[in-house]
Amino acid sequence: MSLDETRIKIDAIDQQLIRLLNERAEMVHVIGEIKKKDGLDIYVPGREEKLLRKLCELNAAQQGLLTEKAIRAIFREIMSAALALENSLSIAYLGPAGSWTHQVAINKFGNSVSYAAEASTEGVFARVASQGVDYGVLPIEHSTEGAVHHTLDHLVDSDLQIYAEILWKVETVVMAKGDADSIHVIYGLPQMLAQCRPWLTQCFPKASLAASASSSLAATHAENEPGAAAIGTPLGAELHGLRVLSTSPPEHASRARFIILGRRSGAPTGHDNTMLMVHARDRVGALLEVLQVFASRNVNVRQIENRPVPGDLTGEQARFFLEISGHHEEPALQEAIRDLTGQGAKVKVLGSYPAPGWVEER
Repeated sequence: MSLDETRIKIDAIDQQLIRLLNERAEMVHVIGEIKKKDGLDIYVPGREEKLLRKLCELNAAQQGLLTEKAIRAIFREIMSAALALENSLSIAYLGPAGSWTHQVAINKFGNSVSYAAEASTEGVFARVASQGVDYGVLPIEHSTEGAVHHTLDHLVDSDLQIYAEILWKVETVVMAKGDADSIHVIYGLPQMLAQCRPWLTQCFPKASLAASASSSLAATHAENEPGAAAIGTPLGAELHGLRVLSTSPPEHASRARFIILGRRSGAPTGHDNTMLMVHARDRVGALLEVLQVFASRNVNVRQIENRPVPGDLTGEQARFFLEISGHHEEPALQEAIRDLTGQGAKVKVLGSYPAPGWVEER
């Protein structure tokens, strides 16, 4: 087949794709109208992940040339366009633009929905609570820094809940206007510079490392200072018009967890986790007593985080954050919560959400 014949065939396939995409959009619109009539959520994370897995399995069965990463990226944008068509979905995130949270939000919801940057965790909570946006995206844990306590503490004091979560493998990029040989200083967040120092000194031996208050400010330095570079996200490089000079090798990638903040929990999917806050007296065996309640019902406690209780100057109170396998509507978990309450503990469900897998940055 000649080049011209091949191009003609591609044009014909593109015409079919446009027709099929619009047919799909019409079907999504029908589903959206049914959901609105029945008062159901337009965005359902459990259904989304199930569909993506099914599409990847279908591609593998057909021995398609596209990778799983490519299939997910393509259909993420198709679903993003459908969400925007149905509900004008809006997402608040911990900014500024180009931050890790912004990058994660776009990867999760695509480019077709609208985004609002907030300067603080409080701002994201306030925007979702006021119904100024549909959902918020916030960090909750980083592999090198542990839990993000601001997010946990705000969940205790708010009526908002975790609707879904995103587990993220972070790849850091070095961005600049010039080429690698011209770089004499690299700006970045102190913790990111520390984590990436061995890689940066190996790839850019002539460059010094300079701390910056944010990844966005670091990118601004790279944008305006000759010989300056920054570490940050691929999105940050795109927003600041910078070239990606290098990408962190796998051994320097970190992992982070983000939550999708909503006005209620996600619906049960059969593969869920639940975040609980348990407030009890701080005494010998207090945590063991809490854990035994769950163990007696064969409920798995996946993770524990201990936080001080605000205003408790005597140190007589303890606050535990527990991530539990299962949905809070399941009988075993409800029984465990009743038992803890009966023992004098205060328990608050901070959200139930589908248990995801780690997502590679695209």
